[in-house]
Amino acid sequence: MNRASVLLLIVFVGLGFAAWATDSITLKGEWTVYTVACEGGPWQGNRCGGKLVPSKLYRFRALKAHREVLFWTAGGQEPSGKYSDCEISDGRNWFCGANADVGRTITHHMVHGRPFPDPQVPTISFHEVPKWRWGLMQLGIPTGSDATE
Repeated sequence: MNRASVLLLIVFVGLGFAAWATDSITLKGEWTVYTVACEGGPWQGNRCGGKLVPSKLYRFRALKAHREVLFWTAGGQEPSGKYSDCEISDGRNWFCGANADVGRTITHHMVHGRPFPDPQVPTISFHEVPKWRWGLMQLGIPTGSDATE
């Protein structure tokens, strides 16, 4: 292999890793929200007064043809849920009316891959971080005390 080929391979692998780490590319069209908890201190807005630790992964799969969004907690014991009669642009942009399952997850509306808050609908409270930060926390590497705003 010559230098240009090696450099091209390194760039390609680096871009692939960056796309994976930022969830630009997702498997199976699913979208995951990476949440964190505050251990040993209180939350003050999005700042943890203790140690930020990885928490639950909330997964969503938008089925545009069926106008449904399925949701579940990865690795959790909670049953999955489903929203019906949804307006779906793509896996990162959708809106579903609240139903009986809404209290078992964090949102019923996603905008650009971010859960959109609705103060009128009781959902699970959460603090999120990007995938790469959640992964570093899983490895025990501290990444600061602020969750994503």
